[in-house]
Amino acid sequence: MTSFPLDISFCKCKCIYINIYFSVHKHARSRNYVSESDVCKLESVPLDFGDYHPLKPITVTESKTKKMSRKGSTSSTSSSSSSSMMDPLSSVLDGTDPLSLFAAAADPLTTPASMDGVRKKRDKDDSSALGSDFEQWSSKRGEILAKYTTTEKLSINLYMGSEKGKATTSGSAVSEKVRTRLEELDDLEEGSQKELLNLTQQDYMNRIEELNQSLKDAWSSDQKVKALKIVIQCSKLLSDTTVIQFYPSKFVLITDILDTFGKLVYERILSMCMDNRVSLSDNFSPETVNDTAKETCLNWFFKIASIRELIPRFYVEAAILKCNKFLSKTGISECLPRLTSVIRGIGDPLVAVYARAYLCRVGMEVAPQLKESLNKNFFDFLLTFKQIHGDTVQNQLVVQCVEIPLYLTLYSPAIDWILQCIAYHAPEILLTETMERCKKLGNNALLLNSIMSAFRAEFIAARSMDFIGMIKECDESGFPKHLLFRSLGLNLALADPPENDHLQILNEAWKVITKLKNPQDYINCAEVWVEYTCRHFTKREVNTVLADVIKHMTPDRNLILRICKICLFVYLYFQEKFLPFLDMFQKESVRVEVCKCIMESFIKHQQESTKDPVILNALLHICKTMHDSVNALTLEDEKRLLAALINGFIKMVSFGRDFEQQLSFYVEARSMFCNLEPVLVQLIHSVNQLAMETRKVMRGNHSRKTAAFVRACVAFCFITIPSLSSIFTRLNLYLHSGQVALANQCLSQADAFFKAAVSLVPEVPKMISVDGKMRPSDAFLLEFLCNFFSTLLVVPDHPEQGVLFLVRGLLNVIQDYTWEDNSDDKIRIYTNVLHLLSAMTQETYIYHVDKVDSNDTLYGGDSKFLAEISKLCETVIAQILDHLKTLGKEEVEPLSSFHVPPPELLNIDCSLVGL
Repeated sequence: MTSFPLDISFCKCKCIYINIYFSVHKHARSRNYVSESDVCKLESVPLDFGDYHPLKPITVTESKTKKMSRKGSTSSTSSSSSSSMMDPLSSVLDGTDPLSLFAAAADPLTTPASMDGVRKKRDKDDSSALGSDFEQWSSKRGEILAKYTTTEKLSINLYMGSEKGKATTSGSAVSEKVRTRLEELDDLEEGSQKELLNLTQQDYMNRIEELNQSLKDAWSSDQKVKALKIVIQCSKLLSDTTVIQFYPSKFVLITDILDTFGKLVYERILSMCMDNRVSLSDNFSPETVNDTAKETCLNWFFKIASIRELIPRFYVEAAILKCNKFLSKTGISECLPRLTSVIRGIGDPLVAVYARAYLCRVGMEVAPQLKESLNKNFFDFLLTFKQIHGDTVQNQLVVQCVEIPLYLTLYSPAIDWILQCIAYHAPEILLTETMERCKKLGNNALLLNSIMSAFRAEFIAARSMDFIGMIKECDESGFPKHLLFRSLGLNLALADPPENDHLQILNEAWKVITKLKNPQDYINCAEVWVEYTCRHFTKREVNTVLADVIKHMTPDRNLILRICKICLFVYLYFQEKFLPFLDMFQKESVRVEVCKCIMESFIKHQQESTKDPVILNALLHICKTMHDSVNALTLEDEKRLLAALINGFIKMVSFGRDFEQQLSFYVEARSMFCNLEPVLVQLIHSVNQLAMETRKVMRGNHSRKTAAFVRACVAFCFITIPSLSSIFTRLNLYLHSGQVALANQCLSQADAFFKAAVSLVPEVPKMISVDGKMRPSDAFLLEFLCNFFSTLLVVPDHPEQGVLFLVRGLLNVIQDYTWEDNSDDKIRIYTNVLHLLSAMTQETYIYHVDKVDSNDTLYGGDSKFLAEISKLCETVIAQILDHLKTLGKEEVEPLSSFHVPPPELLNIDCSLVGL
């Protein structure tokens, strides 16, 4: 007996040794793959379905009883029983879970982390009340902060904390705490604040963030009154419009603090509702809330009601609107109309409209079903809309040197949000009512634009002529009409108007667009309406529109890049006006960008494949322009982008059953795009696919013509693969193309591919670049060789090359390849070779290629053929045993002994070996 020290490297290969010991027998076991497959199939068991369904849940009968206790505490017990089975774990524990006992002993108020899971789930459920098609406020926040900025100096009031009542004795702790809170509230009324002046916008935002952090710190340190004072102070800032152009961004910053405060209050009350660490259900009712939580909730509302100023009282109450759920079922539905009426007391129309926006925002979060209150909120705003043009506002604008157009844009975020909330899943009749009210206000352009942005595109498109009439009659001062036509065009890109109105709509819109002198304004509208023209009109109208674009955009050619992105139909690219359109760009970098935009538009909007020669010539010219821009300084990311665009075009070209024309296109593309390797790889895959489509059409029975054609496809791949630089790309393409050749009965071509792959294996480097990082290549080579072995099983021997000439050649290459020290990859490959040789000894192979005779048919179990396999097995097993002996000679500290019989005792007869 031989003893080998059990070290790590030996452990890796001892399974190989045991595998040979138990798997290799005197003769290869005959395999009947069909019968084995039948045996391995799952046994079918007849079922009496009745009410049975595999997805039907287990029926559980649950009974609950509730016990009422003294005021200030509630308790409930529940029991459940399953009608189907009993939980064996529960029966062992006699219904008592020791982990639950520890959890019940903990104080829920001292472990706020226990609420995280419940809180996250509940927040998710709340947000899911609105569908994914509802655009959340968070998506608008960043845009508002980026758009509404200022360079003027700002001011802010910071809360100065009181030091009163800090030192108290234990005997009077309760009374001192009450006295301290009363004094703090008095300090707030007396102006215990510090005003900071001459702040830049960034300084102002930093101070707001400091207040937000102070709120969290005060709350975590159980200074609830201080937290309330911070929120009140921040809410007061929303009444300040001294720097009016910054007001929308100020609203975003302040309401972030209000949202934080609202969540903190709600979670605190929710934590007080936990009884023995059992939280309330998602749809709890006020009856299940204990008296302590209700009393705390009422205390918060009473504190807020005592705030003297209207604006902070409104905002703070709106922030904790959700807490009404703890008090009564109708609490929220009663508060929303009242808070809507409270806003009527705000005199500044800009402050009022953002207050309404915040109420809509909170209302959609806590009660999206209460749309009537939200509608009332908007209609109240319409009644007070005339205040915008009042003397008070006009005087304020004069003092701040703000023009009316700029002032009106400050309303857009608030009005857009309010209308988005009321238009969400709203019936069509609401749009009709809103349009009528807008007409009574003189078709205000600001409102009209928000209406078209908020309601469903189908509703807007159906009333396109009505909107055009309102646009023509609206007051253009402060809000230009071309923006209204752009908003209308965006809706018409999503929904079709009545067919009889197509031409009239285009004429009315283009009358306004073509008169625009500013190139930026012109392109903003033209890019929308060109798409509309492509969708509904012929080449004549498209040419007319494109000619107008060229006329307007010639002075400023860079803006023309945007028009390329809206070309929906590819025939736009070969209109008579399109070539002058491309000739406008003389600078190569700009021209390449234009070509990229055109190809992006084509790939995005072209739904079907094309074979139109004019289209193909135009797009080949565009792709050639992109390809020729590649040089030694081009970044790899840029190359990948250009290759992806060209590949997208190649995939869209199809000549149907004209396979010869398809191959000619691929040959031409190869000559044009030879510098981009991913394009060549795509062409090889496309040609292989073309060969397989030919086989499918002929059902595997090639005629002389189709046989010559598939050989031409194979030749295309064989010539193209060597031009690739990535060695594993070449290896895999040789294997893939060889499989395609074999499937099409091109045996000599398949042999050529496989020989090329075998000869390429010695060139595999030790390290290769993968995603920009150098990695060992052994794992990739092992994967490739395993796939190669699976293919070699069905490859017939060449009559002039001898038995298993490909397998022998591959084994020689593997033997000569320099493997990493202490690597088992070579032995793993040899075990896979044993699998292959074992499968080759079977009377019938496990799989075949249609209409290709494999070696099981050619040799028919000939003894000489089996003897050759036996010799190969001897060589392979000898290599494996030599590797194991080498491992046994390594000097390592033995951890234990693993006794393995010597080879002569394994009783291995290598005359015919198989697994």
